[in-house]
Amino acid sequence: MSPSPSASPSSASSPSLGVFSVLSFVFVVLTSLMSDQQALTRDLTPSTWEWGNYERVFNTPGFLTWWRNTLLYAGLGTVLTVVSSIPVAYALAKFRFRGRKLSLMLVISMMMLPPQVVIIPMYLFWAKQMDLSGTLWPLIIPMAFGDAFSIFLLRQFLLTIPNEYLDAAKVDGCGEFRTLMKVVLPMARPGIAAIALFQFFAAWNDYFGPQIYASENPAAWTLSYGLESFKGAHHTDWNLTMAATVLVMAPVIAVFFFAQKAFVEGVTLTGVKG
Repeated sequence: MSPSPSASPSSASSPSLGVFSVLSFVFVVLTSLMSDQQALTRDLTPSTWEWGNYERVFNTPGFLTWWRNTLLYAGLGTVLTVVSSIPVAYALAKFRFRGRKLSLMLVISMMMLPPQVVIIPMYLFWAKQMDLSGTLWPLIIPMAFGDAFSIFLLRQFLLTIPNEYLDAAKVDGCGEFRTLMKVVLPMARPGIAAIALFQFFAAWNDYFGPQIYASENPAAWTLSYGLESFKGAHHTDWNLTMAATVLVMAPVIAVFFFAQKAFVEGVTLTGVKG
């Protein structure tokens, strides 16, 4: 008997990879609930559940400041990225104008440009000309001018919206702005949710940017950069390090859990048209 065509190595390996990911997270959570002494042993489960470890992490000087800075960076940055990327993506998807293909190629080119290439001139501009070194504003302000990846991803999603809906709205007297607000945005919510989550996750986990611009000012540190300092101060307290790691990961997991349906739908539909 020949094997079932539905069985493939990739489908068989996916569950096992998922199990390893879950087990890694479970190990981090269990270690975070151990005592100081037990965390240094080979035990896999806590003998006593030390929920106070999380309180000790929260009471660490600066931890709540890192939380506040990260929420500001990720939240405000996500809003600015979405608001600035929607009009550009809409124009590239639905308008016909001279230089449209060239504009799209420029967006794709920006996606291919590593941030490390332009970090020196950008740092000199923000630090020397704008005097914003030691803050997160050099990372937040550029998001008000769009993001290449978000523009491209949303443009791909907007291509799936039939032009007949836009034509019907214009026949009813809607201008371009009203058509965008009343017709396109409600239909593009999965795509908008996808780029918002991508941007939120990227900002929440960003280590490189805060290290460049905010390392000299502990009051401007984010969770990703502050966690490195926390690990250095508690390098033998694995339970506290794991507790801090769980607190950093928890918001990202919660956001994805509640928005996963829209996220998956948005990512899936962006590849329907080219």
